[in-house]
Amino acid sequence: MGSGSREIYLDVKTLEFKRLHVDRPSTLIHMEDEVDRLVAAWRRERPDLDVEPLEVLSRVSRLARHLDRARRIAFSEHNLEPWEFDVLTSLRRAGAPYQLSPGQLLTQTLVTSGTMTNRIDRLTKKNLVERLPDPSDRRGVLVRLTAEGRDKADQSLAGLLAQERAILRELSTQQRGELAGLLRQLTAPFDNTPG
Repeated sequence: MGSGSREIYLDVKTLEFKRLHVDRPSTLIHMEDEVDRLVAAWRRERPDLDVEPLEVLSRVSRLARHLDRARRIAFSEHNLEPWEFDVLTSLRRAGAPYQLSPGQLLTQTLVTSGTMTNRIDRLTKKNLVERLPDPSDRRGVLVRLTAEGRDKADQSLAGLLAQERAILRELSTQQRGELAGLLRQLTAPFDNTPG
């Protein structure tokens, strides 16, 4: 190289990552992803069909798989299964004294009564929850987080949030808010329909 010029090295490991970044987070860069290729193939093979829904929902589906993988990583670091996290964090969100009835846990975790009984049994054996008599119902019980269960819930939630922040890192705060609003529009009818 001549005088006054400088050598430029290409870092192949970060090339893809650098292609995604710009000075202003609100700048949109068009990049092709797997869904673009899938949609293009369907448009070529089935021009008679409107495949536009795939552009949104196939991405949601793929993102859900990445999120599931990130959740499993976060939970495995704390020796938890996803279902254990769901039960523990339902109790943790209830606030002090961190207890709910089995019926309330069913509502929050969307599992059957038999499944919930099994889960409570398993979490009790791991000393993460305990069963207590319900003072307002002689035949009822309450499920309460133990101190160890509360620690596991808090630590695993922090790990999950770190994983989720990594997934969302390409979006600005404003874009995250916009996306959350759009997704709420899609999910609210399902979440507010009885049964």
